[in-house]
Amino acid sequence: MSSPHSPQQNHILAALPAADYVRLLPDLELMPMPLGRVVYESGGPMGYLYFPTTSIVSKFYVMESGASAEIEITGNEGLVGISLFMGGENTPAQSVVHSAGHGYRIKADIMKREFARGGQLQHLALRFAQALITQMAQTAVCNRHHTLDQQLCRRLLLSLDRLPCNELVMTQELISNMLGVRREGVTEAAGKLQADGLIHYSRGHISVLDRAKLEDRACECYAVVKNEYSRLLPGRINFPADRASTFQRPCFQLERTNMTARLLALSRGSAVTS
Repeated sequence: MSSPHSPQQNHILAALPAADYVRLLPDLELMPMPLGRVVYESGGPMGYLYFPTTSIVSKFYVMESGASAEIEITGNEGLVGISLFMGGENTPAQSVVHSAGHGYRIKADIMKREFARGGQLQHLALRFAQALITQMAQTAVCNRHHTLDQQLCRRLLLSLDRLPCNELVMTQELISNMLGVRREGVTEAAGKLQADGLIHYSRGHISVLDRAKLEDRACECYAVVKNEYSRLLPGRINFPADRASTFQRPCFQLERTNMTARLLALSRGSAVTS
């Protein structure tokens, strides 16, 4: 049976001193995070800050032409909405749930008040922001200098680090939007990984069959980002040591209903609220 929901499934909240955690607890609201839900619209208001627990949120830039590219992802290692405490009230990017699950949200004014206290939450939030900047910078370098195969391996590994299983819900259309490339390129890259026995891909579901080989195939960008997160943040992002037992179970918490409609809405920049 799955464990009950707890804010301490988020590594930042779990690392808070007891007094800070107890003070914050009444203001944390459990939220379902369905696949495709738009957490923040580009340029829109940011009324809440989010602490993912079992979900993953992607940040996209969407061009006037409708083309998009992912610049970072956040799971239970961090928080979504750093603009709230970095001096801004909105963001030019769009934040969207790409792996369904749950998280906790807190009102923006309460988060600002807590940040202004200058305690451990401020310290952890700033360290997370530094790690996030590293991820965004490395993503830009990777997309410019490394092959599509390597980019895909990096992106799959980043998701695996934030999930308790080896199964991902990703259509080729969604991957092409994340990486900012043509769908045909994704088809070819995924086909190579499947032919080499690293993954199994079927109808929008990717199962990783050999993580070690996937890491070997990835470029150095994945290791750079992972090492920086491990250095800066509590609850180091590491794949479970018991790989065999982990690889035997799928992520049943992943939302499968209406998946195609949600991902198509995401690719067109439309909000999905249910």
